[in-house]
Amino acid sequence: MRLSRECRYAIEALVAFAGHPPGEVVDARAIAAEAGLPLPYLQKILRELAIGGILTSQRGHGYALARGPHAITIAEVLDNIEGDGALEARCIFWREDCSNDDPCELHFRWRELRPQILRTLTETTIADVREANAPIGAQ
Repeated sequence: MRLSRECRYAIEALVAFAGHPPGEVVDARAIAAEAGLPLPYLQKILRELAIGGILTSQRGHGYALARGPHAITIAEVLDNIEGDGALEARCIFWREDCSNDDPCELHFRWRELRPQILRTLTETTIADVREANAPIGAQ
């Protein structure tokens, strides 16, 4: 499975937000610096996440998580960035014409794995990612 750079940046930004107290409004510049992300690209992603209800926006002040990091799943973030159902429909090779009638070389295996991967993405939260990537001793 190959996800876009936007998805990676969205997750990294949300992990940075999760490091702030609940409800704290944080400027996009601060999140870009904390996560090491390019500000112009991040601003676009943060707007998408706000439109999708993952972040709240306070004009001129910044953004905050709309819910706690335990309530935001990776699948929700990916669907928000890639579009609803994008993970379910995508061929592992990103072939537009891949289907049960005209399968790619790995279609049979991907069809078996996809539900497991989607379940994992649905069960994994921003808090899980933050905890898994915290430096040893900081957890």
